[in-house]
Amino acid sequence: MTWLIVGLGNPGPTYAATRHNVGYLVADALAERVGGRFTTHKSRRADVVEGRLAGERVVLGRARSYMNESGGPVAGLAQYYDVAADHLVVIHDELDIDFGALRIKFGGGDNGHNGLKSIRQALGTGDYYRVRVGIGRPPGRQPVHDFVLKPFSSTERRELGVNVEEAADAVESLLVDGLVKTQSAFNR
Repeated sequence: MTWLIVGLGNPGPTYAATRHNVGYLVADALAERVGGRFTTHKSRRADVVEGRLAGERVVLGRARSYMNESGGPVAGLAQYYDVAADHLVVIHDELDIDFGALRIKFGGGDNGHNGLKSIRQALGTGDYYRVRVGIGRPPGRQPVHDFVLKPFSSTERRELGVNVEEAADAVESLLVDGLVKTQSAFNR
């Protein structure tokens, strides 16, 4: 059985270092572990890497659309690779979790996250795995939209590499150890 692991973000260099793109960063770390490089999928709506991760056959994906339009490319990859929702892992930023913390879960709502909302609409279900990477809340009265589309602070950048690798570890654990053990090890 193939696993589809998708990191959410926005395409292009303008957004590459922003908080909203932490899913892309984790997908990049996983691609290194697989020993592959992202290439354009024939649908042209996503980039993919195929390989083995933690002994499991995986397709790593990154939508080539903006965050709020992620559903179409994710559903397209799931259909192309014949992956059921219960073998889909979505990695995304999460405002309601402090920077540096992770939460792994199965199913649930969108919590205002437009990428998850789009995926739910395209798949017709929210029953898939989520690796939620904490980015924290905006300071003061800064609008959420501005906060997620800004680069990480210099303090956050010093810790970001460790956080990304830990999220990649959580994905591998999910494939090998299952949800309960992974939650026990990584949810804090």
